[in-house]
Amino acid sequence: MRDRCSFAAIVLVAALGAATTGALALEPAKHDAKYPDIGGTWVRPGAAQWDPTKPAGLRQQAPLTPEYQTLFETNLGIAKSGGQEYNPQVNCLPAGMPRVMIAYDPLEFIVTPDVTYMRSDHLAQFRRIYTDGRPWPEQIKPSFVGYSIGRWVDRDAEGRYGALEVETRALKGPRSLDASGLPLHADNQTIVKERIFLDQANRNLLHDQVTTIDHAYTRPWTIVRSYNRDPDPVWVENNCGAD
Repeated sequence: MRDRCSFAAIVLVAALGAATTGALALEPAKHDAKYPDIGGTWVRPGAAQWDPTKPAGLRQQAPLTPEYQTLFETNLGIAKSGGQEYNPQVNCLPAGMPRVMIAYDPLEFIVTPDVTYMRSDHLAQFRRIYTDGRPWPEQIKPSFVGYSIGRWVDRDAEGRYGALEVETRALKGPRSLDASGLPLHADNQTIVKERIFLDQANRNLLHDQVTTIDHAYTRPWTIVRSYNRDPDPVWVENNCGAD
């Protein structure tokens, strides 16, 4: 009996050791000092217009083509009369990229060497940013959040990365930039480029420099969205059902 108990104890210790090793393998970047500490939960500190430095509506000064400027003004008129037919989220469609980065609900980043995951409970948005050096696939099935390839850049003297640069393609619609109806082109050829980095003076402040390249705009449009770290998040599932 004693031999059986001893054998069982050895098996239990081995199993616990394997489980611990497996857990570490799932989160290698968490223990790797070369990655910036962007893991965890981030919340939007202010308003939800696309460019947070400018008021919503026409004062966003979006560089729209004449055709899409007219469409935007039509959307603003619909909103003024109480409608929201132009807003895909009213019909329970996900925000998609780049609008998900407004962070209607908290954003959570999970960093591993090959993939950085970003999730939001707002209409169940989930991004995979591949950082394993892969090329762009020849064919990509479009999705609201698109297909993202990133790379870690700007190592400092201590060997730590400074930023994550990301490009996102293969998006589907309908999508808009914010609730005011800032449009994106119906051809869904949007390309989004991001630079995600911690503030040098405040490590609990995260910035996302977002450049939207879209045929509805006369030039690439770059804005910066920022988020505060939430050390004690409250997760609320935010879904809706279509009528």
